[in-house]
Amino acid sequence: MATTEARPLAPTAAELEVALGEVDAVLAAVPAGDYRERLELLRDELADGAVSEGAEELDRLIELALQSGRLRAIYGPGGEAAATRLYRRLPSGRDLVASAAEVNDALGALAGRTLEDVSLTVHGPGAFGLSLAVDGKELTIRLDRSGVRVHSVGV
Repeated sequence: MATTEARPLAPTAAELEVALGEVDAVLAAVPAGDYRERLELLRDELADGAVSEGAEELDRLIELALQSGRLRAIYGPGGEAAATRLYRRLPSGRDLVASAAEVNDALGALAGRTLEDVSLTVHGPGAFGLSLAVDGKELTIRLDRSGVRVHSVGV
């Protein structure tokens, strides 16, 4: 599971614009209560230019806005790109970046070898397995909503 930032995250001006816009949009629709208070604290952190306590909440808001296509529709490609850069520095995004790096390391071990077979299987909605057979060995990569990871290595 994602963990809270150890040090404050300082969004760039473009990232901050999108983040504040998303927080304000949700605040406009949320009634009084604990969730609204958390959003108001996040908004205060953003207004001060750095997020620490609200990083996980910002993570959820940006992830949902990216997945839904809302950011592209409202802020255009530039806003979506800014939000994506911000997301990569938030807890869930950092986890995804790390898992992609692990898969790239595993794939790098296959460089220069003979590819014998490649196949893609469907495991469910938005979940796939990519199998590569190289020099008598098989590497299966799992791709789903939680990210990308090495699923199995076989000889």
